[in-house]
Amino acid sequence: MRYALLLNSREPSEGEIPEDAVRAMQEAFGVYGRALESAGVLVAAEVLAQTPATTTVTLRTGELQVQDGPFADTKEALAGIFVIEVPDLDAALAWAERCPGAQYGVVEVRPAATSFVDGAWTVADSCGAGTQPKK
Repeated sequence: MRYALLLNSREPSEGEIPEDAVRAMQEAFGVYGRALESAGVLVAAEVLAQTPATTTVTLRTGELQVQDGPFADTKEALAGIFVIEVPDLDAALAWAERCPGAQYGVVEVRPAATSFVDGAWTVADSCGAGTQPKK
């Protein structure tokens, strides 16, 4: 089953975090990423640029609206995402616990309702989790 580990944290200002602390966290995330790869559970991983680089797009009103910045202005921002494939929620929670981002932010663990795999969407089961390829 696929889960997204959504990393949320307060965005530090430029120079707020000492360079040695930045390097230490980069190394910790490198170790974490390699552990996910070694276990064969990593589907994708992305560190996101800070919110000033965000552009939001919607067609809710029937016409294109493009806005600088994130959809919601919050104290914490989505900083990164890991997509993993593990047997169950307990396994996803175990990986979330190991995530270095949990030391300074929060890791939201959310199951994928459906996934695009090999050119097709998976069929969602009664819990909303993707289970098999839809042909």
